Amino acid sequence: MSTVAFPQGFRLELLQRSHPRGGFDCEQDQVNDWLRTKALQHQDKRLSVTKALLDPHGEIAGFYTLATGQVDFGDLPTELAKQLPRRALPVAVLAWLGVSRVHQRQKLGDLLLAQALRDCYEAGRTFAFVAVILDCVNDRAKSFYERWDFAELPGNPYRLFLSAKSLAAMMGQL
Repeated sequence: MSTVAFPQGFRLELLQRSHPRGGFDCEQDQVNDWLRTKALQHQDKRLSVTKALLDPHGEIAGFYTLATGQVDFGDLPTELAKQLPRRALPVAVLAWLGVSRVHQRQKLGDLLLAQALRDCYEAGRTFAFVAVILDCVNDRAKSFYERWDFAELPGNPYRLFLSAKSLAAMMGQL
């Protein structure tokens, strides 16, 4: 996968105070609330990074938030954890992803996820991690991520992972 091409007139930017967060509505209250009230605070505290996709009118068409985290080796599937140390392991976290109601069904979610994974891959060339993990807000979101080869972590059907090896293969680097 090479650089992601967004539709003409759309631009991806680091979330800024000037972006119109208050009007964002992706029809998921948790996701809306994150972008409207918490994303910038967390970014200012260096807990996460949020990138906003702005449409040609300067409205937020979608966004994603990335962070780092740890997962206990015992929470990973056996085939992934078998040759790893028995301790907390570094992971990239796709914390949030949303597409505004106005821009849904235009494949922007796929483009945003592709860019988020590209960002994770690039970061992983400097800061190693064993997987990208995320938590799904509902079954629809889970189906979306499973189309991208994310799989369930054992014992938690709404926490999904994509191994770093699978991510590298996706990026054409294996």
